[in-house]
Amino acid sequence: MEVLVKIGQFLLSLSILVVLHELGHFVFAKLFKTRVEKFYMFFNPGFSLFKYKRGETEYGIGWIPLGGYVKISGMIDESMDKEQMALPPKPYEFRSKPAWQRLLIMVGGVLVNFLLAFVIYTAVLFYWGEQYLPAENAKYGVVCDSLSESIGLKDGDIIVALDNQKVERFSQIMPEIILNRPSTIQVIRDGANMDVSVPSSYIPALIERSSKKFGVDPTISLRYPFHPYKIAKVQKESPAMKAGLQKKDEILKIDGQDFVFFDEFQDYMKSKAGQEVNVLVARDGKEESLSIVLDEYGLLGIRGGTDVSHFDYETVEYSFAQAVPAGIAKGFKKLNDYLKQFGLIFDKEIKGYKSIGGFGTIGSIFPSVWDWHAFWELTAFLSIILAIMNILPIPALDGGHVLFLMYEIVTGRKPGDKFMEYAQVTGMILLFGLLIFANANDVVKWVSNW
Repeated sequence: MEVLVKIGQFLLSLSILVVLHELGHFVFAKLFKTRVEKFYMFFNPGFSLFKYKRGETEYGIGWIPLGGYVKISGMIDESMDKEQMALPPKPYEFRSKPAWQRLLIMVGGVLVNFLLAFVIYTAVLFYWGEQYLPAENAKYGVVCDSLSESIGLKDGDIIVALDNQKVERFSQIMPEIILNRPSTIQVIRDGANMDVSVPSSYIPALIERSSKKFGVDPTISLRYPFHPYKIAKVQKESPAMKAGLQKKDEILKIDGQDFVFFDEFQDYMKSKAGQEVNVLVARDGKEESLSIVLDEYGLLGIRGGTDVSHFDYETVEYSFAQAVPAGIAKGFKKLNDYLKQFGLIFDKEIKGYKSIGGFGTIGSIFPSVWDWHAFWELTAFLSIILAIMNILPIPALDGGHVLFLMYEIVTGRKPGDKFMEYAQVTGMILLFGLLIFANANDVVKWVSNW
């Protein structure tokens, strides 16, 4: 069920983004009296799930959810309509329009995606506001894995600055470390301020580690108390269900041991993987002891609720007048961060290309329960990603067409139709290659986690 919820959110988000992106091309085409033959959400080789024609345009839904398209008359695109291009140009065709009009038609989708992200961020801030944990309010510090421990960080450290620049929000710590590569981390440990040096090898190792798994895999996470740990869900056919654990049970002790922090509980359970443990729970005001054989990963097969009341969160509410500039600023911040992240792909030392993911990676970022707040935040971010990816100067993408149009505007010479055909085919081969590579990475990650 959780997988279906993730897929549902992903498909809805993709549908919104595709339709509005193609609408950007469509509106500018109509504005300049250019004929649009087809407007499709998703691709439809062979047949369409739905279609109808109104005026000169056929509207429809394809069966391959990899994007969408508008087919504009007199334009060399993925349809490779050579017969039309062999005929004399018509006044309503794309190729008959001035270069500046063709340029606006081509960037229309990208413009809509950027504007959509700003609008969504504005609406989210206005409706929900913002709640965040200030870095200094993470009073129990962080939990570190072996990689972060190797550079000198310890469980319980409170991270307050990177290169002596204060970190405002706890959620910013990992992105800032990866994208800005600080040389030092300032922490509070046992009440004392101290610096932790970050070796140059840390970021490549961090990227390498995270590229092997689906979704976000932080090596520094928030530390919080174990109690009260109440079961929110018991998974089917899990050790917990077989032993009789129930929703709303509160776990008190394991093998007679109490735990101060949740990571201590996790570490103990991993050490007992595949073995039998005694679980003391509180149920309906009474204590009950259950014997449970853990699975090979040391898991019970339960989910517990985290009590956020342990922390002092900051909440910021926005009027509409405040939300507009704040939403635009947030959009530009996300854009800047993604450009930095995209740049890691070409870093020879970091080898960020190994972290490129396909549909599995994208789908995994959505929550396993339907959350409209998270949905719109992720949709806005994906809109920025879609805009950047489409504006890349690769033939077959909007950016490739823009590149050739800019050449025409500067030189006054229009690339020949044969050249454009070859460029389109080359671009499509590159894109399909990238698509295969990205999804192959997902398969490798899935197999490695099996």
